[in-house]
Amino acid sequence: MKESLWGYWIVVLGISIMSVMILLQNLTTTSEQDYYMIREVLEASMYEAVDYGYYRDTGELKMNTEKFTENFIRRFAESVNINKKYNITFYDIYETPPAASVSIITTTEHSNFGENQGAGETADVVSRLTGILYTNSKYQPKS
Repeated sequence: MKESLWGYWIVVLGISIMSVMILLQNLTTTSEQDYYMIREVLEASMYEAVDYGYYRDTGELKMNTEKFTENFIRRFAESVNINKKYNITFYDIYETPPAASVSIITTTEHSNFGENQGAGETADVVSRLTGILYTNSKYQPKS
């Protein structure tokens, strides 16, 4: 009987530790998580927004601004955590050469830990990233 009681308490302790870890992960955010997510979304959105018809005609890369913002917001919304609030700001979007600057402010939900239990403080992380898309190919359009 003693051994089964110890086994029960070990399972309860494991479940409580896992729930605390999940709670703390949802209340915190790091700039490293945001940086890598923004970088991947920015790169993929820029590749999707390239106007390949213009590239075939002239040999220069050109990006569609509206398509880029639509793809960025869609991809970003698919990969974010629902427990955080995000504010996306596009600073500079150039069509030729394809370049974009994005700033994202991540805000966690209110936490009631520590001294300020009544205040419920939030944490904001600001991530700014600029991406430039270029090619090394010596493509010559057909005349």
